[in-house]
Amino acid sequence: MTAAHLSAPPPLRKDPLDDCVHCGFCLPHCPTYVSWGEEMDSPRGRIELMRGLRDGRLALTGEVASHFDRCLGCLGCVTACPSGVRYGELIERTRAQVEAARPRPLPDRLFRGLLFALFPYPARLRVLLPLLWAYQASGLQRLLRATGLVRLLPARLRALEGLLPRLRLRELRGRLPARTAARGERRLRVALVTGCVQQVFFPGVNGATARVLSAEGCDVLAPPQGCCGALSMHAGREAESLALARALVTRLEATRADVYAVNAAGCGSHLKDLGRLLAGDPAWAERARDFSARVRDVSEVLTALPARAVRHPVQARVAYQPSCHLFHAQGLRSEPQALLRAIPGVELVEVGDQCCGSAGVYNLLEPASAAEIGARKAEAILAVRPDVLASANPGCLLQLGGHLRGRGAALPALHPIELLDVSIRGARRTPPPAPAPGQTRSVNDR
Repeated sequence: MTAAHLSAPPPLRKDPLDDCVHCGFCLPHCPTYVSWGEEMDSPRGRIELMRGLRDGRLALTGEVASHFDRCLGCLGCVTACPSGVRYGELIERTRAQVEAARPRPLPDRLFRGLLFALFPYPARLRVLLPLLWAYQASGLQRLLRATGLVRLLPARLRALEGLLPRLRLRELRGRLPARTAARGERRLRVALVTGCVQQVFFPGVNGATARVLSAEGCDVLAPPQGCCGALSMHAGREAESLALARALVTRLEATRADVYAVNAAGCGSHLKDLGRLLAGDPAWAERARDFSARVRDVSEVLTALPARAVRHPVQARVAYQPSCHLFHAQGLRSEPQALLRAIPGVELVEVGDQCCGSAGVYNLLEPASAAEIGARKAEAILAVRPDVLASANPGCLLQLGGHLRGRGAALPALHPIELLDVSIRGARRTPPPAPAPGQTRSVNDR
């Protein structure tokens, strides 16, 4: 056999780690590098640590793992990178390796175990709701905060308590209808991803989403469902994350919807990525790819449909905070703003695209870093003197609401879909009043 008949060897697959050329464009876009100026807490520094682990030059010590833990996964570096480094994939892969290879200290394991035994499971969260409501309604929360006794809690528990939104008794009984019929001629059949924490603590966002989609001619289906797995994936709990995602896909596929609409940015980013995450599973690869192709953020669904419902005026100066997983991960920049700009009377102002410090459960696991990052974002918001804060992610609203209250500026904090719902319903012509100190407002205050 001659050389001409020999098959060429298959090309070597390049490791995505090697795409980074250490140019430094990512540095000013990385919140932890901005905070500390530490190379190993920048994207290119963390990539160098990943290379060291891959090549055997480094051991996975607690110090090395801590640099990965301190990454928010905000993906601001991805938008800034001229080389197309897929940093989100790299940090997810590395965190999964860390979780598998390095046991954490007992207090850390217990706290993480508590978070992931509760947050992905709406039924478990609902069991807690009456107790949390009583904690607020009795005045105990206000007393502990006013006297400073809440500061005696460990930092992580203090952060968890500080993020608790204002709860209302009627919300404890509320459920989104399984079907919300389209008004007028049906244009689309939409299955709504209701989320885990969101469906329990932010039912107003899901309610507003269903009403707006209905007003624009969509049948909205909301079957019983749990977590999509985004929180677990971002924390390196890969097997848990994919099991949750498979269960959600199975539930939503049964609706035979045209699209799957998401109103929480982190969930949408994760679900759009299932085709990649499950590509190695022969039983799920094609199924996951088809599912991901139908996932849309609610702003994508609405901007693709010519507006049918009348928008009534809402006189407000609105500061729009772009959620990282909407802006950087999904590349949705104009769509959420288009929804707000279409509301008569809204004056839209932007506050930059750097992370607010929420980042899934980052503000619970790394509260000191999250507080520093959140303080910078709160100052940027106050500098534009808004009447309302809008962001398409519940974690962002909770994180920033706490920082703004701490500065005596208890702005109404809303998802853009809630403002659009106010406009379409014509419920009022000005934003709702700001909450009392220590409380977070939702659209249900109307």
